[in-house]
Amino acid sequence: MKRKLIALGAFGVGLVGSVHAQNSVTLYGLLDDGFVYNSNAKGTRQYEMAAGNLEGNRWGLIGSEDLGGGLKAIFRLENGFNINSGALGQGGAMFGRRAYVGLSNEYGVATIGRQYDALTSYMARYTAGGAGGDGVVASWAGVYGVHPGDMDNLGGTNRTNNSVKIDTESFRGLQAQAFYSFGNAAGNFTSNQTYSFATSYRSGPLDVGVAYDNVRDPNYALYGDNSNSNTATSTSSLNMSSPVYSGFASAHTLQIVAAGIGYQIGAFRLGTEYSNVQFQNIGTESGTGLNPGKLSGTARFNIGEINAIYRATPALQLGAAFAVTRGSSVGAISGAHYNQTDIGADYALSKTTDLYAVGIYQLASGHDSTGKVAVATIANLTASNNNKQAAVTLGIRHRF
Repeated sequence: MKRKLIALGAFGVGLVGSVHAQNSVTLYGLLDDGFVYNSNAKGTRQYEMAAGNLEGNRWGLIGSEDLGGGLKAIFRLENGFNINSGALGQGGAMFGRRAYVGLSNEYGVATIGRQYDALTSYMARYTAGGAGGDGVVASWAGVYGVHPGDMDNLGGTNRTNNSVKIDTESFRGLQAQAFYSFGNAAGNFTSNQTYSFATSYRSGPLDVGVAYDNVRDPNYALYGDNSNSNTATSTSSLNMSSPVYSGFASAHTLQIVAAGIGYQIGAFRLGTEYSNVQFQNIGTESGTGLNPGKLSGTARFNIGEINAIYRATPALQLGAAFAVTRGSSVGAISGAHYNQTDIGADYALSKTTDLYAVGIYQLASGHDSTGKVAVATIANLTASNNNKQAAVTLGIRHRF
């Protein structure tokens, strides 16, 4: 259970004051730890103790102040860390997961700070590696079950700095969100900017969503979001590390269009999600090591996923998903294909503690963004040295 700390407004000097609005602050967190087996980590088997296998470890503060007339001031500060070492996550940022402040009323919420964009916020729930919600276990396939390299960010790998987000309340099942991030580049308003829009409709068992995301200078604006990232765009080194797309780091724009459908049938939840990811105008952004292949043009990826969740008992949930990623040719690079299967089981010991087991298998073909023969690259694991890779993770998660 989340621990709530309720405090009345402070009295004035000399204990003389008037009635103050009510404030509330909630301390919350999540601890996730376990073991991971990688069948091929550059040619060898790997067994490791790893943290944050389903969801990243965190603690945070969320609060609100009643300003009267239905208006509230709200905030969130969320820290990420490694439970096994105690090290800060997100490149060492104190509140690297999220940090924002804003206002809310009966019509919606407006916030500013470091946040997820609209596409991630609305579309992650349609995938095995994203947040499930609606009574099902969130992120049942975990950080390894996301699409290759989490290139559509539905696993929430990257956050966006300097952002403004407006989210409407649900009106007869319809809800929408608009998002904008300031690039903060002197003399160029659009440099490093991000804008994103999303909408969803929920009615009974049906859940439908669509979203659009546009990121200028993605090597910096999206993948350079951590405090240890190289943020000098004119001489920047590579922030995009996955070979699935690292060869496209000189792209001027990253554009993502996504759509998803979920449908509840008794104990089953069926889902499907499609993402079109484009690294546009490759070769436009200069910088050390950003375009070693001297590429130009646009790299396109089409990603399709189908998934199912079955609530076998009130405590036991089973999940399965299959995702296909198809990359287009760019110059002499033929483009890579990745087929991935996720299966998982989650057993709730209580409302706040659960045990999980997840298995993932990926098969690759073609040539990746670096021009090399594509190898299997399960997200957040050491890549294989051939076209096949399997992973198994076992662990425990506790929320407070």
